[in-house]
Amino acid sequence: MVNTQFIAIIGCGRLGANLADRLSRQGQSIVVVDHSELALRSLSPEFGGFQIMGDAAELSVLKRAGLQKADAVFAVTGEDTLNLMVAQVARSVFQVDSVLARVFAPSREVIYQAFNIPTVSPTSLAADYCIDQLDDRNSQLTL
Repeated sequence: MVNTQFIAIIGCGRLGANLADRLSRQGQSIVVVDHSELALRSLSPEFGGFQIMGDAAELSVLKRAGLQKADAVFAVTGEDTLNLMVAQVARSVFQVDSVLARVFAPSREVIYQAFNIPTVSPTSLAADYCIDQLDDRNSQLTL
């Protein structure tokens, strides 16, 4: 049995659309917010959630998306500063406990940590993976 949650995904680029489609298939209740109609069209035809076209920097758009009743918010736009702002607003204004923000610049992760916002950094993840692959290859060579 799936424990259904209401999840807001802010940003419908490759990551946001992928998250929305996957979580929708799991039976979660999803709302996706993006300023681009074209981005929202990237959701799969099977996506069963809601779509809000608007600027996530505007409090009225986040209210329209229902952040006040969200169990989780993923701020995954292409802009680090917007992701931080949305995550802070979700946590402090809408009292959402489970918040995660994408950050591209690893140097900015410290700022997010200062605000107690968990992050995922594609740049750091990719660098870690590359180093792990190199380490794995080196350990195989020394056997």
